[in-house]
Amino acid sequence: MPQAPKTPPMPTASDTVQYRVVFGKNDEAVEGPDDAAVVITVPATEVAGDPTSLYMRGVLKATGSTGVLFRALRSGEVSATLARLASRP
Repeated sequence: MPQAPKTPPMPTASDTVQYRVVFGKNDEAVEGPDDAAVVITVPATEVAGDPTSLYMRGVLKATGSTGVLFRALRSGEVSATLARLASRP
């Protein structure tokens, strides 16, 4: 009998992420705690792309826990947060 597909794990409270959208040298929009489990950095000019594709191409940089990164990518949180930070006034 086929098994039902497992639901991917959702981010937990300890899955903290810091986002950095880079507009230029010394010009970044930052959101998230300094002691985050993973830090995601992406150029503002690339934010419109799919974050998973950007990561695979090496455009989206991440330091820290890969598991936390993958859970955040899967949840859609990364795309929404990066888009909001890139549209700063």
